Amino acid sequence: MSISNSIFNLIRNTGMKYVPKDRVNYKILERQAFFRLSSKVELRKLRNKFKGQRCFIVGNGPSLNKCDLTFLENEYSFAVNGIFYKTNEMGYKPTFYVVEDYHVMHDNLEEIKAYETEYRFFPTNYKHLFGCVSKNTLFFNMNTGYYQETSPNFGIPRFSADCSNEVYCGQSVTMINLQLAHYLGFEEVYLIGMDFSYNIPDSAEVDQTVITSTEDDENHFHPDYFGKGKKWHDPQLDKVLNSYKMMKLVYESSDRCIYNATVGGKLEVFERVDYESLFKR
Repeated sequence: MSISNSIFNLIRNTGMKYVPKDRVNYKILERQAFFRLSSKVELRKLRNKFKGQRCFIVGNGPSLNKCDLTFLENEYSFAVNGIFYKTNEMGYKPTFYVVEDYHVMHDNLEEIKAYETEYRFFPTNYKHLFGCVSKNTLFFNMNTGYYQETSPNFGIPRFSADCSNEVYCGQSVTMINLQLAHYLGFEEVYLIGMDFSYNIPDSAEVDQTVITSTEDDENHFHPDYFGKGKKWHDPQLDKVLNSYKMMKLVYESSDRCIYNATVGGKLEVFERVDYESLFKR
């Protein structure tokens, strides 16, 4: 059953006014069914809270092992998914922690629930997995139209200027982070660990866009990140590139900047800067 059919059936079965399937508003279908559970009030309080500051968005490529993350101790940073492996390894913890992907959430649920940072952001459709949560755990409305073939916005990058209302998917959780960083007021964003290259091993089990690993992960900073038995999505880097271009356009149009401070890698959309040069010795 497709996402659209699932949400349509939920709308029909929960007593909402009946609407013929071919007339369901795509804006309703694009939003997760749990959008009324968002932390809208709390998210509004964070708008421009960090205006004028800089932040780092931490990717999970192998190059992250070439970055001294102790430099980020007094910086604002976003990190995602299995960053807890790096925390266990050397103590680094981000200011903001985000998980978007269904497989990441369900394959690492206990680790994610136990991973405490100053702020945690998750889509509302995962709220039922957490039970009682601390006040620093915020749930946002995730618009999934990007992934839905029934939506006129299928495969089209979009940018939310109001993350308390909704945040748009864009093929990578980094796009969620870039929207949140903009909403929080950050004016300079530095990307690290964004290698922008993937290899799907011959040994992997591939079911359309879902990949199941059968060995250690070579595409991330830790072999267990998407290690044996874990599921992940085909990254489709051509689509990620289009989303990056959209993010760059929005930031530049609002007099803000995104820089690529990754050590090496293949991402050339953003101006490159040397990571270590950003810190006073």
